Amino acid sequence: MTTLTEEAILTALRSVRDPELGRDLVALDMVKGMVVDGRRVAFTLELTTPACPLRDQIEHEARAALLAIGATEVDITWSAAVRGAVPSSGPQALAGVKNVIAVASGKGGVGKSTIAVNLAVALAQAGASVGLLDADITGPNVPLMIGADGAPSASPEGKIVPLERHGVRVMSIAFFVPDGQPIVWRGPLVGGAIQQFLRDVDWGELDYLVVDLPPGTSDAQITLAQAVPISGAVLVTTPQQVSLSDVEKALAMFRRMSVPVVGVVENMSAFACPHCGELTEIFGRGGGERLAEMWDLEFLGGIPLDITVRQGGDMGVPSVAQVEPGPAAAALTQLARTVAARMSVRAARAQPVVTIS
Repeated sequence: MTTLTEEAILTALRSVRDPELGRDLVALDMVKGMVVDGRRVAFTLELTTPACPLRDQIEHEARAALLAIGATEVDITWSAAVRGAVPSSGPQALAGVKNVIAVASGKGGVGKSTIAVNLAVALAQAGASVGLLDADITGPNVPLMIGADGAPSASPEGKIVPLERHGVRVMSIAFFVPDGQPIVWRGPLVGGAIQQFLRDVDWGELDYLVVDLPPGTSDAQITLAQAVPISGAVLVTTPQQVSLSDVEKALAMFRRMSVPVVGVVENMSAFACPHCGELTEIFGRGGGERLAEMWDLEFLGGIPLDITVRQGGDMGVPSVAQVEPGPAAAALTQLARTVAARMSVRAARAQPVVTIS
């Protein structure tokens, strides 16, 4: 029985392209630890994100390519190494943080914090290391929604150690003030707090740092964009015109500051009846999709208005972490996979092509 060579296997795998990244598995340096025993082949495929939405397709095509050259058994082990793309110019990256994802909206009340919390938890569920920064200094809601309570400690180096909940490292100004006490700060103090939470927190090694920004286009957004390189911004809207008008302003702000925008997600796209499952478009229909088309952005999907999202937010159990999740959970999980894929695409474009002979 003829033994397959490693060269023949790599040549076959060069015909398999990552659909999102547009390059083959070998050029992307995704093939690791190959073992060949006659016509039996074993190797590891290292994904660029554990939340890869196209893993099944990649596996099917890799197996087919190797069976076509005579392999009788193909054993694929999976791993993931998230990559980050840091611009050659601009603000200094956070040590150990590969990607910073800003979640923003033009106005309040559109469920931006809900999206940020569920995005972070869904990425962590997929196997990524994730941090969540509540940058809404005067109206922090993240601790309640993710169920994080207590006072952060200090590391031996004197940095603030974030709390952890649902596999996500969390930091918020709410951890430092008594319940019910208002935070009445002017812009410079808000900016200073965000700077401190970025630089003086022991985030450790993170694949993704999700930042929940306050509504609007002011100090917090400017501080973040000037302090760290943002891998991408996710814009949150609801279908009605008043929300769409405001999110356009947020888009214009990010473009002015040269922050890449991942796309638009439409929250509360329809009410999902908990009894019959029927969808009722309370706030209108298709506004987010029209906005994305108008501004040449990707429409990242719609999240239904689901009572379990509100219940989970009140109890500190995000929708994607509930034992019996409602219809919004699947859409939120898919949103996380899509955002992770877009981050991988951006990072891959900054990586050199690997040549293995």
